[in-house]
Amino acid sequence: MIILDADFLKSATRPNEYPPPGAREVAFCGRSNVGKSSALNALAARKSLARVSKTPGRTRLINFFDLRVAEKTRSGAGRVETEVRFADLPGYGFASGPKSEKALWTRMIEEYLTTRDELKALVVLVDGDLGPQPSDLEMVRWAETLGRKVVVVATKLDKLSRPRRQQQLDKISGTLAVAQVIGFSAKEGFGVEELWRALLSL
Repeated sequence: MIILDADFLKSATRPNEYPPPGAREVAFCGRSNVGKSSALNALAARKSLARVSKTPGRTRLINFFDLRVAEKTRSGAGRVETEVRFADLPGYGFASGPKSEKALWTRMIEEYLTTRDELKALVVLVDGDLGPQPSDLEMVRWAETLGRKVVVVATKLDKLSRPRRQQQLDKISGTLAVAQVIGFSAKEGFGVEELWRALLSL
C-alpha cells in the first residue's frame, strides 16, 4: 500500500458542519486512550496526522481526514488509486471532563453515526492488552443495529508476547461475537496492511 496524500480536512460537531459528500467514509471509534490517533497515523504513514495525547479524552470533535492511496493491480502491471475519508470520533469510556460535556460528546457521536449517509464502515478499536470492555460490546452491537459494517481492531498487541496475541484475538472475537479481529500495533507496524485491505474491500 502506498500513501500518496494524507491531509487533515476539518473538524465538526453538527451535520451542517460535516464536509460535503466525497470519498468513501470510514469512522474510527474506541475507548479513550485506546490508541486511535496512533492507529490513524500508522495507516496514513504520518507521524502527526492525528494528534497523539497521553491524556485520555483529548479528542472532543469529529475530525475528518482525506487520504489518497495506491495499490498494485493483481497482474502487478499497474496500480489503482483510491480516495478514502477517515472520521476520528471522540473516545468513549473514561474520558476526562464534566458529565454535561460527556453527554454532548455522546449526542455528537450518535448524530453522526445515525445520519451520515456517506459512512461505509465503523472501525471499533479495542485495547488488545486490556481486553474487550462492556462499552466495546455495546458499541459493536449498536453499530450493527444501525446497519453499519463493523471492523474490529485490537490495538497495542506489541505489549503481549507473541504466543498470547492469538489467544487474545480469539478472546476478543468470542466476547464481541464477530468473525474477525485484526491484530494491530502502531509501534511495531503490524496489522496496517491487513486493515487497509479490509477498508478498501468495502
